[in-house]
Amino acid sequence: MPNLPDVVLWSIPAFILLTVIEIVSVRLHPDEDAAGYETKDAATSITMGLGSLGFDFLWKIPVVAIYTAVYELTPARVPVLWWTVLLMLLAQDFFYYWSHRGHHVIRILWACHVVHHSSRKFNLSTALRQPWTSVTSWPFYLPLIACGVHPAALAFCSSANLVYQFWIHTERIDKLPRWYEFVFNTPSHHRVHHASQGGYLDRNFGGILIVWDRMFGSFVPETERCVFGLTKNIETYNPFKVATHEYVSIAKDLKAARSWRERAGRVFRGPGWAPQPAQAPVAAPPAEPAASERVA
Repeated sequence: MPNLPDVVLWSIPAFILLTVIEIVSVRLHPDEDAAGYETKDAATSITMGLGSLGFDFLWKIPVVAIYTAVYELTPARVPVLWWTVLLMLLAQDFFYYWSHRGHHVIRILWACHVVHHSSRKFNLSTALRQPWTSVTSWPFYLPLIACGVHPAALAFCSSANLVYQFWIHTERIDKLPRWYEFVFNTPSHHRVHHASQGGYLDRNFGGILIVWDRMFGSFVPETERCVFGLTKNIETYNPFKVATHEYVSIAKDLKAARSWRERAGRVFRGPGWAPQPAQAPVAAPPAEPAASERVA
């Protein structure tokens, strides 16, 4: 098994330091138009992040078992070398794009990912607001395991991708050099992703690279100030409600559904999907009177 570090654990001190620096900068040089920080919101985000560490450890047990079984069955093997790691990072980022996009357009997956979008603030603490049901992502990466990527190498690439995305959760950085904005995900691109305006919804899904969005038609540049949060925001800082509120909504919709077709739609279609209301039958026009009746 390749001996690769846990990038997320090694990065925790940097996460804390950078968050403190951002808080101080917001206090010393506030931007009246920025969302800024709120104590309860930041505390909720940090709690969600700490909780995700424990839940992710539990979810990894069955996922690692599946990945290991697939890896043992495939004859392919990708050696862990410096240049193959770069290729694996590129491939993982590609599949991350589709996983991320899927978690926005399929409601049962959105129920997991909505946690990360539930804050109306956008700062480095928001990056820590992670779901507690992240088991929904593993099927998207099965092709990499089937192609001979070791599960530990995939875990390293996923951790590196997650660490990269930490610093792009900020309003303190404006647009970066044009060449960088064209290739890589940046704070400007990710602000759009977290915005709740109609033109910004479900855009900019990239992890490290933004080129996937440019290639597959989901890229939108930042042109107006973003309004962060959900189209229907939740009014709670309770971590358990933040983690489960969309699952509760799905359960209520399933209970009220009138057909199996509607139940399937409530689970597997988009987050805003609802069945079309039945149209009232159109009344038939009055019959023409007979010729004899038209005679005065």
